Amino acid sequence: MQFKDYYQTLGVARDATADDIKKAFRKLARKYHPDISKEPDAELRMKEVNEANAVLSDPEKRAAYDQLGRGYQPGQDFRPPPDWDAGFEFSGQGYSPREAVDFSDFFAELFGRMGGTHAGARPTHAGFRAQGEDHHAKVLLDLEDAFSGATRQIALRVPQMDAQGRVQLATRTLNVKIPRGVRAGQVIRLAGQGAPGMGGSPAGDLLLEVQFKPHPHFRADGRDLHLTLPVAPWEAALGAIIAVDLPHGSVKVRIPEGAQSGRQLRVRGHGIPGQPPGDLLLDLQVVLPPAGTPKARELYETMARELAFEPRRHERA
Repeated sequence: MQFKDYYQTLGVARDATADDIKKAFRKLARKYHPDISKEPDAELRMKEVNEANAVLSDPEKRAAYDQLGRGYQPGQDFRPPPDWDAGFEFSGQGYSPREAVDFSDFFAELFGRMGGTHAGARPTHAGFRAQGEDHHAKVLLDLEDAFSGATRQIALRVPQMDAQGRVQLATRTLNVKIPRGVRAGQVIRLAGQGAPGMGGSPAGDLLLEVQFKPHPHFRADGRDLHLTLPVAPWEAALGAIIAVDLPHGSVKVRIPEGAQSGRQLRVRGHGIPGQPPGDLLLDLQVVLPPAGTPKARELYETMARELAFEPRRHERA
């Protein structure tokens, strides 16, 4: 996927005001609108102009695009990093993948899911009163929080327009209670923390989508936990009972006699807490000790002489 420079498409500077962007869009729309343009590539150019305007005229999309696109050149190979949008607070006015189909893959990849659901303001039936729209943000938590629960201080970046019509990022900080057993993809609802209501109606809610930060050892899949477990050759060959440290406590696991690398063991009920809890899935990896000392080398040479073992016999059959 290639990076798109929306500022270049509209012919405006990166610090352009909202009025500058509006004027540039109108000028290009008059030039490339297929109904009136005589340019041979008018339809394609108009799509590009519409896409650039959809991003740069929206303070939220523009702020996210500016943060993500620093250092990239037009046409450069580009792939957004995982969870690039974590910590941004968006309103419910994003584009769904279906709505983004008329734009490029670049646009859909960045903004197709931005803003979560499209909840908008929810009107009441009393004049111009309307409950405020919900806001959305993705937050990255430590895996350990899922085991114990916690109250965490979370800082969100909130795109805003300043008096000159330029986008700025404000920060708001919230104390959020993380429930024990939270899993990736779960949404935590903070009542009244969304957009203000109209006509005295209540504010909308803030919906926090939970994802976990990369963990040095574990990978969460729903409520299940995956771990690659190194075992010594004698533990694999003879069987053993070993202690496995978990994000919250430990568990003793029986390694069956004759275990091989790649075998998966399931320890039920030792994943992320819940009703029911997830499982712990252990992928065994037999690790050989180095032959870096005379004694270790002697032991390996003895094994080579005395064990009738041919690891590649099936390949020769």
